[in-house]
Amino acid sequence: MRVRVLGTAAGGGLPQWNCGCGPCERARATGPGAWRSQEALAVSVSDDAWYLVNASPDTRGQLLAVPDLAPPAGTRRTPVRGVLLTDGELDHTVGLFALREGAALDIHAPQAVLAALTDAFPLRGLLAPYGTVRWHPVPSAGGELLLDEGRLAVSAVPISDKRPRYAEQSTAAGPWVVGYRLRETATGATLLYVPSLARWPDELDALLDEAHCALLDGTFWTEDEMAAIHPGSRTATAMGHLPISGPGGTLARLRPGTRVLYTHLNNTNPLSDPDSPARAALAAGGAEVAEDGQEIVI
Repeated sequence: MRVRVLGTAAGGGLPQWNCGCGPCERARATGPGAWRSQEALAVSVSDDAWYLVNASPDTRGQLLAVPDLAPPAGTRRTPVRGVLLTDGELDHTVGLFALREGAALDIHAPQAVLAALTDAFPLRGLLAPYGTVRWHPVPSAGGELLLDEGRLAVSAVPISDKRPRYAEQSTAAGPWVVGYRLRETATGATLLYVPSLARWPDELDALLDEAHCALLDGTFWTEDEMAAIHPGSRTATAMGHLPISGPGGTLARLRPGTRVLYTHLNNTNPLSDPDSPARAALAAGGAEVAEDGQEIVI
């Protein structure tokens, strides 16, 4: 299994265009090498088929940065076969507009998200005139979706019922947010991708133990990180993200045996600075920070 980390930042990226906080200013001063695009992933288990997990507003640039995702010379036959959406947030869905000129595309998402993309944010109707897009609800808990002629097995991990702001009034039953377990059927190589953790599901410990690699929600390093920079801001958990550090943090829940990388870093997160004490503490805890463009082979 080949994994390409397309982007690793939370909404707005790093630096955010409208923010002058310390991490954003440091990223501007350092230059593009320190910048992070918005979180997304690409996964492949065969030579000519890739599946995206989420489609960020930075999708076009992210695809252009990975030669393996380019069409063969002289063709418009893209190797991107489909998209798996973890939720309906704008940061994970707006990039679908950039894919409208490609070949037929299969998009998989929780049923509640499909409903929201039909009504509250009618993205499905907007895309319909531009090409063939097939929309599929992801299997319920315990079910498995087979992609790439059975070579890639995908199952959804229900996380929470956190709705996008545009769908806050929706009464659709959840889950609204999921993670994904992706398994290469021929080798058993398994990836766990959970970029949004409003809570720690009971089954997540077992899933981490069996995975060869996991990318987890790294939005905030501390619970009060936003308030420390922008007084009056909500806490990490109030915004739907467990912090990494501290007594209730996810780092303390990790166990040896699985490679764990953190993604979806908010612009306030000190982990974006490779020389920060937070980065040293993360390494001491046995985890890593995912980087834009990083390739992981499982």
